[in-house]
Amino acid sequence: MLGPMNATESTPTPDARTNEGGHTAQAAEPTPPAASAKQPRNPLHGVTLEAMVVGLADYFGWDELGRQIPIRCFQIDPSVGSSLKFLRKTPWAREKVESLYLFMLRDQRRNAQE
Repeated sequence: MLGPMNATESTPTPDARTNEGGHTAQAAEPTPPAASAKQPRNPLHGVTLEAMVVGLADYFGWDELGRQIPIRCFQIDPSVGSSLKFLRKTPWAREKVESLYLFMLRDQRRNAQE
C-alpha cells in the first residue's frame, strides 16, 4: 500500500531536467523510428488527406467525384473543409478516397507514358 505523500516534496519525472534557474523542464520526446523511416514504395506516404481531396477535385471535378464516391460532402454543396471533416471521422469513406487517389495517380502515369 502507498504511504501518504508530502505535498511540499516533488518528485521529478525521469525525463525532467533542471535548467540554470532551478526550473524543471521536460525533455523533448524523441521522434519514433516509424515516423522517420522512409517508405519509398508507398505512394500515399507524406500525402495529406487535404492534398488528396484537392487533387481528386481538380482531376475529376466535384460532380464526377460525387458520382465515383457517393457521399453527401461530395454531392451537396461540396467543399474541401466539409469533406475533410467527414473523411476524418469516417474510415470507410477515407479508404474509398485513398483508393480513388491511387487510381488517379496510376491513370496520370499511364497518360504521361503515352
